[in-house]
Amino acid sequence: MHKEKQGFNWSWLWQMAIRDTRKNRGRLLLFISSIVLGIAALVAINSFGDNLTVEINAQAKELLGADMALEAAHDTASIRIDLPIIDSAKVAVFASMATFSSADGTRLTQVRGQQGGYPFYGQMPVTPASAMEEFNAEKPVALVDRTLMMQFDAVVGDTVQVGLMSFRIGGILDGVPGQSGIVSSVAPAVVLPYAYLERTGLISKGSRVQYTTYFKLSDEANPDQWGEDNREMLRESGLRLDTVEERKRSTNRAFENLTEFLGLVAFVALLLGCVGVASSVHIYMREKIPTVAVLRCLGATGAQAFTIFLLQIGIMGLIGAVVGAMLGVGVQQLLPLVLKDFLPVEVDTFLSWPSVFFGILIGLMMALLFALLPIMQVRKASPLLTIRSTASAGDGRPDAINLLVYAGIAVFIYLFSFRQIGNALGALYFTLGLVVAIGIIYLVSKGIMWMVRRFFPVSWGFVWRQSLANLYRPHNQTLVLLATIGLGTALISTVFYVQDLLIKQVAITGEDDRPNLLLFDIQNTQLDGVEDLLQSFDLPLIQSDPVVNMRLLSINGLTRSQAREDSTVNYRLSFFNREYRNSYREELAETESIASGEWVGRATPGELIPISIEQNFARSMRVGLKDTLVFDVQGVPMGTIVSSLRKVEWNRVSSNFVVTFPAGVLENAPQFHIVTTKVPSPSVSAKFQQNLIKTYPTVSVVDLGQILSTVEEVLGKISFIIRFMALFSILTGLIVLGGSVSLSKFQRLKESVLLRTLGSNRRQLVIITVFEYFILGSLAALTGIFLAMLATWFLARFSFDANFQPASAPVIYTYLIITGLTVFIGFWNSRSVLSRPPLEILRAEV
Repeated sequence: MHKEKQGFNWSWLWQMAIRDTRKNRGRLLLFISSIVLGIAALVAINSFGDNLTVEINAQAKELLGADMALEAAHDTASIRIDLPIIDSAKVAVFASMATFSSADGTRLTQVRGQQGGYPFYGQMPVTPASAMEEFNAEKPVALVDRTLMMQFDAVVGDTVQVGLMSFRIGGILDGVPGQSGIVSSVAPAVVLPYAYLERTGLISKGSRVQYTTYFKLSDEANPDQWGEDNREMLRESGLRLDTVEERKRSTNRAFENLTEFLGLVAFVALLLGCVGVASSVHIYMREKIPTVAVLRCLGATGAQAFTIFLLQIGIMGLIGAVVGAMLGVGVQQLLPLVLKDFLPVEVDTFLSWPSVFFGILIGLMMALLFALLPIMQVRKASPLLTIRSTASAGDGRPDAINLLVYAGIAVFIYLFSFRQIGNALGALYFTLGLVVAIGIIYLVSKGIMWMVRRFFPVSWGFVWRQSLANLYRPHNQTLVLLATIGLGTALISTVFYVQDLLIKQVAITGEDDRPNLLLFDIQNTQLDGVEDLLQSFDLPLIQSDPVVNMRLLSINGLTRSQAREDSTVNYRLSFFNREYRNSYREELAETESIASGEWVGRATPGELIPISIEQNFARSMRVGLKDTLVFDVQGVPMGTIVSSLRKVEWNRVSSNFVVTFPAGVLENAPQFHIVTTKVPSPSVSAKFQQNLIKTYPTVSVVDLGQILSTVEEVLGKISFIIRFMALFSILTGLIVLGGSVSLSKFQRLKESVLLRTLGSNRRQLVIITVFEYFILGSLAALTGIFLAMLATWFLARFSFDANFQPASAPVIYTYLIITGLTVFIGFWNSRSVLSRPPLEILRAEV
């Protein structure tokens, strides 16, 4: 061994590492399998992200349906474009009610008036395809979204009424170009020939309509450069330019956020596996200390012994990472099916080698990082351990190298999360959140072990005392199981609680006497009739508010052009470009309260008009009390002064406004009305809406019941995706559980032999094992549920401004499932120790 003392003989080190694995390969593969699922999820998500990027870039023209589009709140057809135009098309989009003759039912829809050959690239997804010929011939036919057809049992040939006109359903629409399935479920489309929009009676002064003109350009045209050259003109005209390149960027940006988030969820699964690796390697290295002591007696240095086992873990880590990457390629094939409702394009999966190699590299690095700490204990293993079992293998206190490894793990987690998120502060929050969660789990596990040892129930029976003692004895699994199973439980539970919280936020708006039906676009001549109809159905008139359209001319004397030219002004130009829909009233609504200033319900003639602004809108607008604003109300300038700031409950079905005028000012301005009421049941709501639309077809209705149903559907799809990824965390935790139980089997074996020798029977050993894992599973489940509730409370408090009150049933189900799985896996892995005679076990070990 003299040569080895002078330096590292790598050939000998490799031989020793491989030779030692011969009887330990099963155990090494078992604990390294902890990272397989995490790598699989990571490779699948990153590969899918690469697939999606390629498809979006390849299908960008089909997403936009044109080379360029101009959008505005007014008709854009008159805008002059100095580009070589081959063809153009007009589309107008607005919300309105549609009535189906097949079921005599109504629903708020997205009405799209379309003229021209749009889309110029790709096809309108219509069944039958011949329906587009009839539609382009400008016959009175409608193309109706498939979800609407299914909801009202409609078929091609039925009629749908939109406003004052009825249209024959000519085809079934499977989405709109560039629109995902989830958008269609929220706002199903009814596409009409543009020429018939005026006849519906739905477009009038004050109507909220989004106009878009699509252009097909010649190959030499550069719409992006044109947009850069005409930026000021576009701003002045209130136009938004959309091009193929811009659509690529915006769509990729949106789905990068999704894949980055899911990648972080997969990374959590990988972290849990690495915690399992650290625990398993710790158990493995304790058993290897006698072997290291023998090597030290033969002249090997601590560094050489350390290198031997580091090479072992590196080999196994590489194998685990490769297996995980291969599994990830398989999981990648499932993701287009799981995410299909959220994708605007069809994704063909292909092998992304950069994602595969990145996943393998991450798996290998993390396996080595988390295995370093337990492997380093062999450096201090004394040769005296060969003859004296009580000799020291180190003092157990962390040295500078240990602290450096801890820092390396934290830095690695931060750098990875920064790569996924692309935001330094977000990566820091993610890293700190993990540190806090693991810190809580560490304190809980240490607290439980301390409490059991401090308040040990001496009066309990032998079996129960033995089970409790296993929680703090050497080779206990309390910390590792709480970390892996607890964090996995926390992840899935948080998703469920947030989904439940959001649904309750919508549902609570319909409780008690709160309105659950909102009627809008009511003209002055229709208001009395609508109120009479409410009275005939014995429905209350909870709120009736006028709406006046206006634009902002100046803030504190500064006009839009002055604010644009003066770089010292902090007013955002977007507030001058938007159209305001404001109201007037004498009293505050139930959803409003004064945050600062004084409410003025009626204006005094001859002075600046006192107005009230919603506080958050005023903050973003950078105006406060006593600031002056001039509005253009249908051509008439009106000077105002901010007299108060309001807090508004936007999450309730109500006619809420960012700017409210006092009474006595706007009564003669062109306006429409919003009315809210309370319907007792869905059947009454359906009958009322049918009568309303028959009498006043231009009035639109927002039904809370339909909103709640849509929200539940959307949140259900979103939470399914997150739960699908979080499932990798739970499965990783269960694999770690099985691996740690198997790797600690030698310690269990000695305890079992000792207990059997002292007279314990198999039944007692079974009870000891089951009760121990019941306690561990219970602690892990309860810790995960606690972390989930804590995370959801913070989200409810600071993100959703809501009260979080968890339902008891999900908590009970989660606890029972997680605890049951822990007991089952723990018992299943221990059954061979429990069922074999002591002598047979000892002989096998020898």
